[in-house]
Amino acid sequence: MTALFTASRRWACGLVCLLTLLAASPAIAQDAPTLEEVSAVAEEAKLAGHNAWMLTCCALVLFMTAPGLAMFYGGLVRKKNVLSVMMQCLFLMGLMTVIWALYGYSLAFGGDDAEKLGSKFNPYIGNADYVFMLNVERSWDPELNDGKGAPVEPMAVNLPIPKLTHMLFQGMFFIITPALICGAFAERMKFSAMVLFLVLWGTLVYCPLCHWVWGGGILAFGGDSSLSGGALDFAGGTVVHISSGVSALVKVVLMAWLGSPTRT
Repeated sequence: MTALFTASRRWACGLVCLLTLLAASPAIAQDAPTLEEVSAVAEEAKLAGHNAWMLTCCALVLFMTAPGLAMFYGGLVRKKNVLSVMMQCLFLMGLMTVIWALYGYSLAFGGDDAEKLGSKFNPYIGNADYVFMLNVERSWDPELNDGKGAPVEPMAVNLPIPKLTHMLFQGMFFIITPALICGAFAERMKFSAMVLFLVLWGTLVYCPLCHWVWGGGILAFGGDSSLSGGALDFAGGTVVHISSGVSALVKVVLMAWLGSPTRT
């Protein structure tokens, strides 16, 4: 009985080994990948990693507005105005996102890829290359994808990420910068007046300044169109902090001059 069990176990082990060899034979028969194929796969993985990290950064910057700024400014005002201040920050998230997608991104970065898109670069303001997200979304144009049917992903200029991701990341700063100014007129401005002011401010102040510094304009460091070598913008020090700080100061002075309540 023991001998029979031992023989059966040997046959079972042999059968398992045979099936393993048969299953692995297609993989063994395949040719080894070439260096070009390995490099292409590695490049795709690297681009996916860059894109994933930038999307993570987008979420982190958005959290600075809500709940970050919303809760911070909510703690600086009287109890009856806490919800009002929080609503301002949350509303600006949606409003400024729509403006950025419609024309803000184009005013700030339009013309950065002018040679490829056949447009003209203006060092003072962006052009209409990206209005309504034109040339930002994936394209199914047969002339661009060589008739393969696969969508073409426009890439950001000099960056290993899609242009859509670049637009999203820059849009987070377009959201938080006007929200920073809200603290200057907390409890002292009507909601409708706040909306009108920040829409005009984002269009007439932020977008041109962003184009000057980050879009290759007259303040771009080392840019071809920069004046006196451009400005060193450390993490948005010019586009975000100087612009919002100076604007908030001017707003406070004007409101005090017009006799607005001064309590905050």
